[in-house]
Amino acid sequence: MADRPHIPVMLDDVLRAASVQPGERVIDATFGNGGYSEAFLRAGAGEVIGLDRDPTVLARADELSKTYEGRFRLVETPFSEMDQHDLPLADIIVFDIGVSSMQIDRAERGFSFQKDGPLDMRMSRSGPTARDAVMTLGADELEAIFRIYGEERQARRAAARIVEARQEADITSTAELVDVIESVIPRSGKIHPATRIFQALRIFVNDELGELYRGLCAAERLLAPGGRLVVVTFHSLEDRIAKQFLRDRAGEFEGGSRYAPAVTHSGPAASFRMPRRSVVKPSRDEEQSNPRARSAKLRMAIRTDAPAHQQDLEWTPAKRALPTLAAIA
Repeated sequence: MADRPHIPVMLDDVLRAASVQPGERVIDATFGNGGYSEAFLRAGAGEVIGLDRDPTVLARADELSKTYEGRFRLVETPFSEMDQHDLPLADIIVFDIGVSSMQIDRAERGFSFQKDGPLDMRMSRSGPTARDAVMTLGADELEAIFRIYGEERQARRAAARIVEARQEADITSTAELVDVIESVIPRSGKIHPATRIFQALRIFVNDELGELYRGLCAAERLLAPGGRLVVVTFHSLEDRIAKQFLRDRAGEFEGGSRYAPAVTHSGPAASFRMPRRSVVKPSRDEEQSNPRARSAKLRMAIRTDAPAHQQDLEWTPAKRALPTLAAIA
């Protein structure tokens, strides 16, 4: 079966929120297949800088570099480190926090429970894999990952069964993990029993929530006054981080929820302001034509001329300890 075509989620809404003006500099913090980057270039951006830690995007980046000579370049980096590469201030920074089709549609990447492949799930090609987590972590640690990152109600049963199954044989493929999960979590409605477990492992292996929080802090430092920050999320935990970060930076801080980061800042000056319509959801037509858009939310804010806030760049869910990647490195 052929891979589904890559369709950038909420592209029209992103372009509206970014409001690209001729000659402006854009940082596409999650380059992926380059859908946003190419749209910004066509909209008249003077320079687009794509960021990605996935080496498989290099061919697509090279294509854009040749097509838009002098106006596009790729920096191979996690977006959380964008401010460590001597990049110039940007007028627009955009995040699309979803997993790209280049990752989830390729069985060898190990992201999908619908395609058998190695139990990998890394967005880069370095560091511990999902297999390392499944084969190394204890039942309590796996339960915490499944419950918090996957919001899986059957987290304890799934974790206990995985520990039991790995004593019988190594769990090395996505299909093997799916079989283990299906043995303890029954099907319910349209959601596959492995959906939340796979999501939780992917978030853990790539430190996605920590990356997002650190990336937002880095974007704050790289945006010029008047610059626009646009964040598209697909998961409730991601959206809570973006929402609380922007409210804090705009002087609208609220106390943390069970899983939201406990964020404090050192100065009262608001580094962002949020327009009245700062949250946008996809249209019904887009939800029908592009299923990946159904859970998307777009948030945007405008950078003020206040200094970036100084604070700890570590993110941890409140009230619940989670294992770190160091535990399986």
